[in-house]
Amino acid sequence: MTMTVPVSVNGMRAVLEVMRGAASRQIMPRFRRLDSTSIRCKSSPLDVVTEADEAAEREIAAALRHLSPGAVVIGEEAACARPDLLDALGDAELAYVIDPIDGTANYAAGVPLFGVMVSAVIRGEVAGAAILDPVCDVAALAVRGEGAWMVGPDGSERALSVASPVAAEAMCGNASWRYLNPAIRDTVAHNLPRVMGSWDFRCAAHEYLMVADAKCHFLLFNRTLPWDHLAGWLIHREAGGYCAHFDGSPYRVTDREGGLLYAPDRASWQDLYDLLMERPSGR
Repeated sequence: MTMTVPVSVNGMRAVLEVMRGAASRQIMPRFRRLDSTSIRCKSSPLDVVTEADEAAEREIAAALRHLSPGAVVIGEEAACARPDLLDALGDAELAYVIDPIDGTANYAAGVPLFGVMVSAVIRGEVAGAAILDPVCDVAALAVRGEGAWMVGPDGSERALSVASPVAAEAMCGNASWRYLNPAIRDTVAHNLPRVMGSWDFRCAAHEYLMVADAKCHFLLFNRTLPWDHLAGWLIHREAGGYCAHFDGSPYRVTDREGGLLYAPDRASWQDLYDLLMERPSGR
């Protein structure tokens, strides 16, 4: 079938409208109204899924298939049940990756820090991205080579740009340290007090919205699942930022390990890496 919606500025605006529709019909009406039968654990008490995740994913997936007939559509919940769905991500002509509710633990707890994320991937390259905050109805969009921009509830748009580089000790940002392997986790936790400030919102969507809009300098993650990071990676890159795995290699859509560190530019990335990964004396 012929793809009917290209990965373009207008194409990503159309994707955002799909996300807003699902948020208004499936996510927000259930917020703070879930009972215990509507929430279940996946891998741990902090890794949960709700009926809102599943309903929103179904609606977004169906709408994206309608927008782009023939596209591969991979949702987080579908891929958790069928990991083989990810095998198509590296070479599909067009694939959409959906995180129906990022920050589900917050959502289930009634904390208004969650988001919806969709990325568009063309032959293994992230080409378009959208992150929606359904509570405030603001979103960030990006198209590869076309920049990144914020969209307000009234449809107004403004360009996004990351913070200016500063010394590592003057940086503030998000460090999702809880999933790091123990050796790196202990080192990072020891060194985090050396930066100006750090936090963990338990929601990559909000963390990406902040770093792409110059509200902080860095992000650190260990897990690299595509629904959690593809959209934010492109928005950050198109806003002028730099990201790499802990070993300095670039992030690719098929990567499942290696951690991710984000900073305003390559030089500040290296300074921050050196600070966070410096092993304490005597260890």
